Amino acid sequence: MIIQMKKYTFLVFHRDYEPFLTQLRDLGVVDITLKSAGLIENDEALQAALQHEDELRRLLKQGAPDQLIQERANIEQRIAEAGQEAEKAAVWGDFDSARIQALKEAGYTLRFFVCPEKTYREEWGIKVAEKEGKIYFVVVDNSITPNIDNSELIENATELPQPEKSAAQWRQETDHLKGLLAAADARIEAWKIANLDRLQQELQEARQQIDWQRVQLSTDKLADGSLCLIEGFCPIENEPELNAMLARAEVYYEESDPTQEDATPVKLHNNKFAKLFEVFTGMYGWPTYGEFDPTPILAPFYLLFFAMCMGDAGYGLVLILFGLLTHYKKVNIEMFEGLGPIIATLGVGTTIEGLFLGTFFGMPLLEASWYPESLKHLIISGNVMGFDAQMVLAIGIGVFHICLAMIVKALCYTKRFGFAETLSVWGWVLLIVGGLIVLSVSALLNLPSQVTKWIIISIAVISALAIYIFNKPGRNPLLNIGAGLWDTYNMATGLLGDVLSYVRLYALGLAGGMLGGAFNSIALMVLGEHPTWQWLPFLLILLFGHVLNILMSALGAFVHPLRLTFVEYFKNSGYEGKGQLYQPFRK
Repeated sequence: MIIQMKKYTFLVFHRDYEPFLTQLRDLGVVDITLKSAGLIENDEALQAALQHEDELRRLLKQGAPDQLIQERANIEQRIAEAGQEAEKAAVWGDFDSARIQALKEAGYTLRFFVCPEKTYREEWGIKVAEKEGKIYFVVVDNSITPNIDNSELIENATELPQPEKSAAQWRQETDHLKGLLAAADARIEAWKIANLDRLQQELQEARQQIDWQRVQLSTDKLADGSLCLIEGFCPIENEPELNAMLARAEVYYEESDPTQEDATPVKLHNNKFAKLFEVFTGMYGWPTYGEFDPTPILAPFYLLFFAMCMGDAGYGLVLILFGLLTHYKKVNIEMFEGLGPIIATLGVGTTIEGLFLGTFFGMPLLEASWYPESLKHLIISGNVMGFDAQMVLAIGIGVFHICLAMIVKALCYTKRFGFAETLSVWGWVLLIVGGLIVLSVSALLNLPSQVTKWIIISIAVISALAIYIFNKPGRNPLLNIGAGLWDTYNMATGLLGDVLSYVRLYALGLAGGMLGGAFNSIALMVLGEHPTWQWLPFLLILLFGHVLNILMSALGAFVHPLRLTFVEYFKNSGYEGKGQLYQPFRK
């Protein structure tokens, strides 16, 4: 839910301005209304402060000054180059480069060649090595024995540069460079110990200074600079302590409820479960002050969708374990930092849903002799109207999800614009949601067909009036009819596609289960009936296959529920997500 806000306007005498800002910052409950970014960010002093902040952030992220980082990078590059040279030199065996130079001074030049095995002739030179279908050989001196056609050699072989060092010498060079790398790492670590805490403090101070400058630039100066006008928003829960501070400061202020024209920030307040999923709301965009917070509805449906896409109880257990290890810092992966609780929660949902879908590490639980028969009755299986029951379930969930979105849209629009301005929205809710409810009740209670028919006709008439005639009060009826027809076209073409999009919940779960089952079958084929050493490849196939399947399934289960939420649900719920999150002015 969205916390109710109060709008405050402060009028401060210029002499009391900075002490008042200090008090306001110390309290830390008012989100100051800032002027447009273009007016603020053009200030030279603010620009310099922002550049300093960026530099501090960059320095903290890379963990050392550019000089130390570059020094380390150069050593790593030299190690890589030495490794490549050692690999090239290894084919020539262990030799002394000093002796090659001594031979050259004595008049004997060594030339190094390589050619395909099929074209090599022994009289060309001394064969040194044979590797990957190629012959490496050395020709002594620049002259070829008289019975050898020098042009043939040049045509069929490629001359290589003389190795600077032997492979052993390059390995010695690599060991030396690794010592230099360790020394560079030690210098970086020493720099971190000496400077990171100071830089963190400096970054915090820079951030506070930037906030202070932005507030100052957003303050209107009145009466030739004698009075300072500041506007901001405070959560209603913090209203008493703000008013108490204002009373002590003897500052003139006005308090009012925000209007639709105000850029009111939003502060979300959700239970522990829904709060985990606020990150997904933020990925799309925060609600405006007049909208509903989508998170309480997003949370259970995203959990349900994710679990259906994973579709495997065993994979859910893996996610629980991974989430707990991440949360308790037993596994440190930067991209998953702080996500341990939600990963574990998604794992719990996947485990429970996987039991209903009947899959455990790719094994169909209906065929498992070890799985209790009483629990097998809970597995969703069989056909409904000729379609797979799990696919029908996915479609049914999609219909419910979209109907819920339409109801949310109607309620939200009524709150923001009034009932008269939202008759068209309510007309569609009545037609689609009401019609589905009537048909469902009629089928369950076996109502007389005439009763059902007249109820449907009544709903259709009332909906048509709301959609085509009263969709915009006070407007020309012909324009209303045209707008209603256009709305009908969009509904007719969009709703069917939206509903069918939910088939992906079934398809992804089915694909993951089939792939997991395929890895199980391959592993069992390798194991055979009387396994001995086959246990090792059996376990490796299972481990590799299921890890790969978990990673692919988790990626699909993360992306596709987001799509169903962001596209199908948010579109039909009218959610815009163009609000600004509450960010109070504080230390």
